[in-house]
Amino acid sequence: MRNKTRLVGGVAALAITFVGAWEGLRLAAYRDIVGVPTICYGETRGVKLGDQHTRAECDAMLLASLKRHEAGMRKCLKAPDRIPNKSYVAFVSLTYNIGTGAFCRSTATRRLNAGDLEGACEAATWFNRAGGRVVKGLHNRRSAEYRLCMEGAGEWER
Repeated sequence: MRNKTRLVGGVAALAITFVGAWEGLRLAAYRDIVGVPTICYGETRGVKLGDQHTRAECDAMLLASLKRHEAGMRKCLKAPDRIPNKSYVAFVSLTYNIGTGAFCRSTATRRLNAGDLEGACEAATWFNRAGGRVVKGLHNRRSAEYRLCMEGAGEWER
């Protein structure tokens, strides 16, 4: 079943904590590094400059958005439930940051579908650019996702 979510309980808590820490919380809309109106934990969908939200609204928005991105991610994976929890959260974080389309077209996805989790973890680190240039914050985030992904790789059943 590809439409189910694994973002419940401890897995959801890990995803919210991990992604929330990297995205940061901003209660008022602002322009991100490439000029896109953004709010809360990096949410861009339907955001207009001048928008404001409470922390509770942002928390709910983050979980809903993570689940939406997770659903898109699962559609392009052959065996999403075989991916260990920590690696799974790393890929949800990546998908949330780069979008479902980019994730589904990525080498990381091709490697996951071929059963190469370690290679997929490495390929995910390549998404470190915004506006055509390497961004230190993205490099750091991809490094943290890589470490989390590789922690899960020890549980990978081939």
